[in-house]
Amino acid sequence: MLRVQQNSVRSGMSLAALLVALAILFTGTLPTYAGKKKEEKKEEVPLWKQIDFSKIVWPNPPAITRVRYLDYFATEKYDQPKDQKSGWMDRLAGVAAGENKANKPLFQLMSPYGMGVDSKNRLYVADGKVGAVFVFNTETRDVELIKNGTHARFGLITGVAIDDSDRLFVSDSVAKRVLIFEPNHRLEGTVSDGMASPAGIAIDNENRYLYVCDTELDQVLVYNADAPYQLIRKMGAPNSKHELTSPGDFSRPTNAAVDQDGNLYVSDTFNDRVEVFDADGNFVRTWGKAGDGPGYFARPKGIAIDSDGHVWVADTVQDRLQVFTNEGHLLLWMGGHGLLPGQFSAIQGLAIDKNDRVFASEQYIGRVQMFRYINDETAKAEKAKRDAETQKKSIGKPAQSSTESSAAKTTAANAQPQAPPR
Repeated sequence: MLRVQQNSVRSGMSLAALLVALAILFTGTLPTYAGKKKEEKKEEVPLWKQIDFSKIVWPNPPAITRVRYLDYFATEKYDQPKDQKSGWMDRLAGVAAGENKANKPLFQLMSPYGMGVDSKNRLYVADGKVGAVFVFNTETRDVELIKNGTHARFGLITGVAIDDSDRLFVSDSVAKRVLIFEPNHRLEGTVSDGMASPAGIAIDNENRYLYVCDTELDQVLVYNADAPYQLIRKMGAPNSKHELTSPGDFSRPTNAAVDQDGNLYVSDTFNDRVEVFDADGNFVRTWGKAGDGPGYFARPKGIAIDSDGHVWVADTVQDRLQVFTNEGHLLLWMGGHGLLPGQFSAIQGLAIDKNDRVFASEQYIGRVQMFRYINDETAKAEKAKRDAETQKKSIGKPAQSSTESSAAKTTAANAQPQAPPR
């Protein structure tokens, strides 16, 4: 079992102080800044360029890396004007001299939750407070918005799913419906039959199912993912008191994910467990129970499947990401409360794309962190490479003769401990 622990960071730490701490942690040096004397002035190096993010991995070396930190998303791309002069601390704090509204990012995440990634590697993030779906270009960090009042009418958007033709599905808990947008972000339909409070959603591209977790009904509703979006079946018994614990029933189910075989995995949040069903809606298994240690849950929410079929679960209370086999055996956990890369502040949503990039959304800090999962094949190749290097080194060492080996054993056997001096 692989475990990762990180030190927490005070929630009250300023952005400037946090970045300074990061620079010291990963470079061992303080940021370079302009000296007082003109002749001693040095070229300033942006603080984020001094941090080697490639070294943030799980589990800790020398173990073979299985998860690597990549980046985070919070606002639109912001380019500092070249003619703007200010101290490095001012820029970190966002109060650069001469700054005006035109220089500030226009869009910033406030309460991100559901996420999805399209075929162009664009990240879609539903933000209920902003009332928009953020669409991040993960390479350039540019962002566009699907806005309330412009592209559709939103009440409180939560879940996001994208099918294999780049159609976007967005759940709205207040409006009690799921909105469907075509690839150019034009609204093409809605589905609402039987919904009370839709939350997380998932698409089964093979069987063309749309799964909707309804936290008020304590059910997972199954629809046809194509027009006219008929309601096919309801999973779990309706329960207004949210107290059912029997296998196949739910208490506040919040999120769902579908594996390559069409099996459905549901975060049964108030029961602190994961439930698994086949494509026909038959109950398969469940795992997890309340607790604060690795392998236990305290309000699991976001859930996603990687390319090897491992199940990733986001634990909101413990701010922890845990990775399981499809039968519920813990493989790795990472996270904890904090603001540093790999730490979380009210982790909520989870998504994994076809390139095994893992996205985790956080409510309190308003960001999405991006990681890379290193799949089994790549990890096995790395292990084989290390084994070959070790064997090569051992072959290069001079072998000890049998006579020398025998003499050494005899000497060791005859050696007696000396009495301490009186």
